[in-house]
Amino acid sequence: MAPRNHSTVEEFILTGLSEDPHVEALLFVLFLGIYLLTMTGNLMMLLVIGTDSHLHTPMYFFLSNLSFLDLCFSTVTVPKLLKDLLSEKKTISVEGCLTQVFFVFITAGTEAFLLSMMAYDRYAAICHPLLYGQMMSIELCVKLVLVSWGLASLNSVVIVLLAVNLDFCEAQTIHHYTCELPSLFPLSCSDISINIDILICSTLLHGLGTFLPIFFSYARIVSTILSMRSTTGRSKAFNTCSSHLLAVVLFFGSGLVRYLMPTSGSSLDLLSSLQYSAVTPMLNPLIYSLKNQEVQAAMQRTFGKYLHYFR
Repeated sequence: MAPRNHSTVEEFILTGLSEDPHVEALLFVLFLGIYLLTMTGNLMMLLVIGTDSHLHTPMYFFLSNLSFLDLCFSTVTVPKLLKDLLSEKKTISVEGCLTQVFFVFITAGTEAFLLSMMAYDRYAAICHPLLYGQMMSIELCVKLVLVSWGLASLNSVVIVLLAVNLDFCEAQTIHHYTCELPSLFPLSCSDISINIDILICSTLLHGLGTFLPIFFSYARIVSTILSMRSTTGRSKAFNTCSSHLLAVVLFFGSGLVRYLMPTSGSSLDLLSSLQYSAVTPMLNPLIYSLKNQEVQAAMQRTFGKYLHYFR
């Protein structure tokens, strides 16, 4: 058997978001602000949910896990982006690139599962309020979160193994600001047809496997809300779901566009990646705090307590 050619490329060059130093300086300020808001907002949500006993319910247990995931997800890509915006040469080692791919998949994959579980939680609360405590026990919620991490980790390992066995011989420029498999595959001098097919199948299975429960949950929720006679009841039920629906649209919309559409190196590729990896983690705590009176009340109690302590 002939020996397998080894990769001659040891690092990749990222094209980033711009080649104009003045534009890069403005983008650095913008994304530094986005990252600081992401850290502040999600840490605040974790603090409020963890310290306020009124929020120790399944819905907020899932929301605290979402905040933790958004912290991780944003940290996988944004700090590297900020560093590159200040650097003349934007490079990343092959090992660093594959590591970034792994953590993007594990955090994004877990978040997709979590959004699906949050939809089921809203279904149980609205459609079966009397059985809600039995359907959504804290033990079940913990198991669901652990299963989400486990399945996303397994999927991430499979995906990264697709890239580990590839040879990168000459081309080393990634037309993107971060390492993502759709941008990485075209650089390989190996046969990538099977790898692309597996990536598409994995994305479809993962996407549909998490999106379909959301769709069916909300189909039942809408049917239940429309059958309510009380206008106040309808409004309250809708308000409990609107934040989650907005988070689902932002995350799934941009994620599926990035991984199911052919890679073109266009602005759409960059915008869809920025949407789900940088902008959505920043918006989630704002969405859930601005539209949720329980969270607002908990923030007032929590920070009022700390202000009183420091007086």
